[in-house]
Amino acid sequence: MHSLWMLLASLLFACMGVCVKLAAASHSAVEIVFYRSVLSLVVMFALVRLRRVSLRTPHWRWQISRGLVGCSALFAYFWAITRLPLATAVTLNYTSAIFLAIFLALSGQRLTAGMLGALVLGLAGVGLLLKPTWHAELLLGGLSGLASGVLAGMAYFSVRELGSRGEPESRTVFYFSLVSSLCASCWLMVSEIHPVDPHSGTLLLGVAVFATAAQLAMTRAYAGTRTLMVAALAYSTVVFSSLFGIVFWNETLDQSSWLAVGLIVMSGLAATHFSRATPVRRAPPA
Repeated sequence: MHSLWMLLASLLFACMGVCVKLAAASHSAVEIVFYRSVLSLVVMFALVRLRRVSLRTPHWRWQISRGLVGCSALFAYFWAITRLPLATAVTLNYTSAIFLAIFLALSGQRLTAGMLGALVLGLAGVGLLLKPTWHAELLLGGLSGLASGVLAGMAYFSVRELGSRGEPESRTVFYFSLVSSLCASCWLMVSEIHPVDPHSGTLLLGVAVFATAAQLAMTRAYAGTRTLMVAALAYSTVVFSSLFGIVFWNETLDQSSWLAVGLIVMSGLAATHFSRATPVRRAPPA
C-alpha cells in the first residue's frame, strides 16, 4: 500500500511540473514560487493548528537556513522546468540524493566504497545528461536544474538534522513555506508582476495543490518499512514527466539522455541505500 502512495506522489509531482511549465507562459519563475509558497503556507498553518503543533521552535536558525536553501532550490527547479524538457529538469532535480550523500560525508558520515561508487556513477550521468546543453541555449537551464539538485540535497540534509533534533515535520514544512513566501515577496517588490486571469490562476492553484498533495502522499509512503522500495518508486516521477512532455510539448529524449537518466536513478538509489545503512558519526557535545 505504501508503494501505491509513492506512485501517487510521483504522479502528483509530475502534474505540478506540467502546471509550472504551462504557467511560465504568463508568469515568471519567482511569481510561481510565490503563489506556490503562499497557498502552501495557508494549508500548512491550518494543518499545524489541526494537529495542535506549536509553532515555537528552539531551532529557528536551522529553520530559517532550511527555508532559504529550500526556496532557492524551488526557484532553480521551476526556472529549469521553463527552459528544459520536463523529464530532463526533473532528473537533474533528483540528483539531490547524490548531493545529500556528499553533504552527509562532509558532516562526518563514513564514505564507504559503495557510496563513493554511487557518487561517481551519478556524476557520470549528470555529465552525460548535460552534454547536449553545453553549446546550446539550454546551458543556463541545465546548470539551473543541477543547482536545484545541489540545493535540494542541502535542504534535505537540514530536514534530516531538524528531525534528529525532534522537530515535527509539519512545523518544518510550515517554516519552509513561510520563509519562501517572504523571500518571493521581497523579490517581487523589484520585479514585474503579471495579472492573474482565470486560466493562469487555475494553473498556479494547480502548482500549489499538486505540490501539497504530493508531499502528503510521500510522507504517507515513507511511513512504511520498505524505505528503499519507496525511494526507488520516487523516480517514477521521471517516467510520468517524460510521458507528459511527449503529450503536451512533443518532447523526446535520445538514447544518450535515457542512459544518463538511468545512471542518475541507479546512483540515487545506491546513495539512498548506503547513506541509510551507515550511521552518522556525531561529535560529542562540548
